Amino acid sequence: MKERIMNNRLLCTVLLCVPVLGMSAETKVFEHTLSNGLKILVKEDHRSPIAVSQVWYKVGSSYEPGGITGVSHMLEHMMFKGTDKHPAGEFSRIIAENGGEENAFTGQDYTAYFQTMEASRLAVSFELEADRMRNLHLLPEELKKELQVVTEERRMRTDDNPQAKMQEQFMSVAYSNSPYKHPVIGWPSDIANYTVEDLQAWYQRWYAPNNATVVVVGDVQPKAVFELAEHYFGGLKPSEIKPLKPQVEIEQLGVRKITVKVPAKLPSILMGYKVPVLKTAANEAEVYALEVLAGVLDGGNSARLTSTLVRGKQIAVAASAGYGMTSRLSDMFELEATPAKGKTVLDLEVALKAEINKLQHHLISTEELQRIKAQVLASDTFQKDSSFYQAMEIGTLETAGLGWQKAGEYVTKINQVTAEQVRDVAQKYLIEDHLSIAYLEPQTINASTEKKGVK
Repeated sequence: MKERIMNNRLLCTVLLCVPVLGMSAETKVFEHTLSNGLKILVKEDHRSPIAVSQVWYKVGSSYEPGGITGVSHMLEHMMFKGTDKHPAGEFSRIIAENGGEENAFTGQDYTAYFQTMEASRLAVSFELEADRMRNLHLLPEELKKELQVVTEERRMRTDDNPQAKMQEQFMSVAYSNSPYKHPVIGWPSDIANYTVEDLQAWYQRWYAPNNATVVVVGDVQPKAVFELAEHYFGGLKPSEIKPLKPQVEIEQLGVRKITVKVPAKLPSILMGYKVPVLKTAANEAEVYALEVLAGVLDGGNSARLTSTLVRGKQIAVAASAGYGMTSRLSDMFELEATPAKGKTVLDLEVALKAEINKLQHHLISTEELQRIKAQVLASDTFQKDSSFYQAMEIGTLETAGLGWQKAGEYVTKINQVTAEQVRDVAQKYLIEDHLSIAYLEPQTINASTEKKGVK
């Protein structure tokens, strides 16, 4: 099984990317909840004879206590290890035999499983997912195998990847008590010491119909999907899902800096400011203004970071900004850059702060604001070409506790953002006392490291 680890900022980094909030107001999603608490969300898209089926569980790395970080991701691996009805390997084999594709991903706030199949084969997906929702086998010998797989995955994706290593170190320093400080894949010592009992407890606690949402997008009829869901999922017993304790990050009282020394070819800098998201903001208008602000800085070739730092001053070979507005907990507004030859990360820090300072003291032009809004509309149209990303949008919003209805507000709310609001959020949130910085300081790359593909 080839899964992906995802975090929220991968889903919505800048306005040119496929937005997490992108469905227009006229989009129709049909909703039905079974008696056991399982929510079914269906969106018709008859342009091709396929259906994307996704099962979202409200559990991810931000739910995990110390000592078992990464257990959500580990359980994702184990979800393909079989049940009484379908032994290990059968799930993937059956999907492939039916001409389908499958995958799974774990994030900070969710774990999700999906299949893309010819629409008439939706029952195959439902039968398999319903079976492993409550009947999973967690065996010591299978866990031993997957521990090796996850350890190698962590080595390749994080330990041997300078940028990922910097991001992991950055998050651990930027947050004090938010669970976002922990990596989705888990800390190495926790991974090495998982037990079957750990996984069984996690599975029993969170994998239940009343903690899941099934999303279907494609060439389907909602009524038929609901009937199919009742047939396969309706008999599953719900669990008592106790709410998590509040996990509110304490106020940061000064700038935090860390230097990360790893084998690498190029230095880089990562800066992050603590900001609210839709779930935590007292004023939602500020969140949409932060979204526009990200677009001003990094919304294509004409955006400020590229036009000023890369092409103009030629101080950076790459520069980007990112903000994810649909996290379950408050997140960060990030800027990342790699210096050009002859420049340093300190030069970039000064330059990035200068761009922030401009936004804090000067209104963006009407033309610039309209360009960003036009990009939002273009991205919204592009997003509708993918059944998968339509389902991702619905599942993300539901699992974060925002509700799929929030999608219909996105374009309208972005179009309401003013230049004054962009300036105001820059002044309010992009401040030194709420800033964390990571500097990547390259160390010598030896021959063995070179073979591993360090960049």
